[in-house]
Amino acid sequence: MRARHWARTVRWVRWVRWYLRELTGESEYDRYCERQRRRHPHAPAPSRREYEVLRTRHRENHPQSRCC
Repeated sequence: MRARHWARTVRWVRWVRWYLRELTGESEYDRYCERQRRRHPHAPAPSRREYEVLRTRHRENHPQSRCC
């Protein structure tokens, strides 16, 4: 019984962690680094700060209208 409860708790904690990372955009950097490693294996990955600057510049140069 305790093992089942512990497993359920661990699953719940993992789900909450995943949800918060998706909500805050933290996982976006990880996906970007993974894509960069696949496409350009010899190029160094940018730091998180550099990535945020690149992302902000891209959004400023390519505005998208948002609905609702």
